[in-house]
Amino acid sequence: MTTGELIKNDIYPVRTGDTLPYLLDRMAEYKVSQLPVVQGNFYLGLVFEDDLLEHVGEISLEAIASKHALQIIFVFESQHVYDALRLFQVHHLDLLPVVDEQQQYKGVISQENLIDYLSESLVSDEQGGIIVLEIGNRDNSLAHIAQIVESDNTQILSSSVRSFPDSTRLEVTLKLNRTDISSIVASFLRHDYIVKAIYNDRREYDTTMDRYDQLMKYLDL
Repeated sequence: MTTGELIKNDIYPVRTGDTLPYLLDRMAEYKVSQLPVVQGNFYLGLVFEDDLLEHVGEISLEAIASKHALQIIFVFESQHVYDALRLFQVHHLDLLPVVDEQQQYKGVISQENLIDYLSESLVSDEQGGIIVLEIGNRDNSLAHIAQIVESDNTQILSSSVRSFPDSTRLEVTLKLNRTDISSIVASFLRHDYIVKAIYNDRREYDTTMDRYDQLMKYLDL
């Protein structure tokens, strides 16, 4: 999915002639700490609340921008959503402006609709077990991991890879389309994978069969 497909237009950009009280009121209204600044429809950059709070009175954004340069942070509407996610993380944003190839302002992506997208794409409504593996970055063969899962007549509904600072280790999270995942866990262990965690494993959490077996043993007494 591209960033252009996530654009929302209920947060309106501000202009260089807008005053400090107006800017702070808009930030409070939208519950954000940044706002996109445009001239006409040309995107100029982001203004941050921390910079505004250093000033008082009816000073205009144009005067503030002369002391605090606007931060030129944006994504093109043709970029992938993962590019937007990286910018949110790096710059600690509440919203991210989206522009076209001529840097014409198109709208913003908010944290809320980015989270909604990630929830839909990474989390399936279908029930299933979750396996978290730890692997070396040189052993990051998703094809081999998928082969192990699919050899047990199971499908990977979603997957994600997490890296760690100053480490060669990676964490791979797999959401599978079945809850009985004990045999798949055993297969990973046989292939020398480190299984860090297991979630929603029916055999691990469902004690129905254990209670039934105990009842049968009691009746045999």
